[in-house]
Amino acid sequence: MLRLEKLSVGYGAPRGTVLADLDVSVSPGSFVCVLGRNGAGKSTLMRTIAGLQGAIAGTALLDDEDVAAMRPQTRARRVSVVLTERSSSPGLTVDDVVSLGRQPFTGWQGRLTADDRARVTDAMAAAGAAQFSRRLFDDLSDGERQRVMIARALAQAPRLMVLDEITAFLDLPGRVETMALLRERARATGTIVLLSSHDLDLSLQLADVVWLLDGRGGLSVGTASELIAAGDVSNAFDTSAVRFSAAHGRFELVA
Repeated sequence: MLRLEKLSVGYGAPRGTVLADLDVSVSPGSFVCVLGRNGAGKSTLMRTIAGLQGAIAGTALLDDEDVAAMRPQTRARRVSVVLTERSSSPGLTVDDVVSLGRQPFTGWQGRLTADDRARVTDAMAAAGAAQFSRRLFDDLSDGERQRVMIARALAQAPRLMVLDEITAFLDLPGRVETMALLRERARATGTIVLLSSHDLDLSLQLADVVWLLDGRGGLSVGTASELIAAGDVSNAFDTSAVRFSAAHGRFELVA
C-alpha cells in the first residue's frame, strides 16, 4: 500500500508550499491518474512521493516504509520512475537501456540472469519497443524514447511506478495503448501505478482512482464519476473558453 501521511510538498521561498497536509491511501493494483492544470503541483507531488525531492513535512510510505528514508538500492527495487525530461544515453542500445532496469537486482558483477533477460524481453514487447531493440537509444524519436523508458520501468518490476507525463510524446493510439497496458499491469501484478497526465478525457475513462489538484492547494480523491458528480472536475478546469460537460463526459468549447 502507498500512504501519504500529512504530506506537504513544495519549495523554498518565494514559491513555498504547493500542497499541504495530504492524507491519502492507495491499495495495491490501483491505476491512479493525477490531474490538474499547469502549475497545480503534479510534478512536485510525484517527485516527492518517488523520493527525488524532499518533503516539506509528513511522509510518503510504501508498505509502511518511508520512501525518502530508503537506501538507494532498496528504493530502486521498489520504485520505478519515468519523468518528462529528455533522456540521453550515449553509446547504449535500446536493449542496454531497458536492461538497466534490472541493475538493482544483479550482483556486484552486474550480470543478468535468464530471468532478468526474460523480464527485459517481455517489457520491451509490452511497451512496443522490441522492434528497435538494437538501435542506439540516442537515435530514437521522442516518442520511441518514451516507449523505451516505459519498458525499463516495467522491467524493474517495482511495487510502485511513478510516471510523470509519459504519454506527452505519443500519438493518440500510443497513448491509449500505453495507459491501458499500465492499468492491466497494475491489476495483474498488484503494482501501484501513479500517472500524471494532461490527457484528461482518456484519464477519466481509464483511471481506477483520480487525484485532482485544483490549483489552489486542494486535492480531491475519488473515482472519475464521483469527482464529476461533485463538480470537482469543472471547478478545476472550466474557463471562459472551455468547460467540462458532465452529461457528455468530455470537455467542450463554450459557444
